[in-house]
Amino acid sequence: MLRYQILGRLSVTNYLGDCTPTAPMVRRVLAQLLLCANNIVMLDAIIDELWGDKPPKSAVPTAQTYIYQLRRQFEPWVPENTVEQVLATCGTGYMLRVDPDQLDLGAFTRLAAQGRAALAVGDPATAARLLRQSLDLWSGPPLADVTAGPAIQAHVVHLTERRAHTVELRIQADAMLGRHRELVGELKAMLLADPLNEWYHAQLIKALASSGRRNESLLAYQQLRRILSRELGLEPSAVLQELHQEVLSGRDSWSDWALSDNPCTEPLTL
Repeated sequence: MLRYQILGRLSVTNYLGDCTPTAPMVRRVLAQLLLCANNIVMLDAIIDELWGDKPPKSAVPTAQTYIYQLRRQFEPWVPENTVEQVLATCGTGYMLRVDPDQLDLGAFTRLAAQGRAALAVGDPATAARLLRQSLDLWSGPPLADVTAGPAIQAHVVHLTERRAHTVELRIQADAMLGRHRELVGELKAMLLADPLNEWYHAQLIKALASSGRRNESLLAYQQLRRILSRELGLEPSAVLQELHQEVLSGRDSWSDWALSDNPCTEPLTL
């Protein structure tokens, strides 16, 4: 059975090892088909992805050749005489048929949805475990070694947002389990990469306060104020200002904050 990975570098493996296509344009076609697995990708969409608004006169036969090359690549690793069912021609388009356990994106989607459902019913331990498993499937930016045209790039942006959302859900679950000290270092690292993310700042402030580091929690809020003022000319949101007052008043329990100020309580589209 072929196994496909797109949550990081593009790879196709089987029980003998790696069988990933090496030709850049063939890899782009495969990436597009995997992003739309079990759905028809029209030939026109493949041409747009590969050449944009300036396709060569030979675009149609060249794109068809890339499909042929993918079939040749897969043929030794699928049941005999089934390669044209696995990579099927559907009118003027193509469909790559993929079972749920063949594609890492499918596993990520399933685990993330299950984790969110567990969080919604008040089971943060199960949620944290499932969400961590879903995130362990990622080895880097999606399709990190594939040149992206407009269609692939749109999917990459969407997948990156989905991963970020899942990270937030996992942080929420860990906070509800009282893992505040473990979260401090992770949140500080995340803020180095995304210093304007107020939700991360809020989680760091709460994690520090809940770890008995009230002074550092207050300093974290002041740092946020300086960043927002310098970069955007803004004050922290009303939620952050209220949180600051709670820390000043000596509050040391944040369990009810985990849901009230978390954007991740909105439905997760997977």
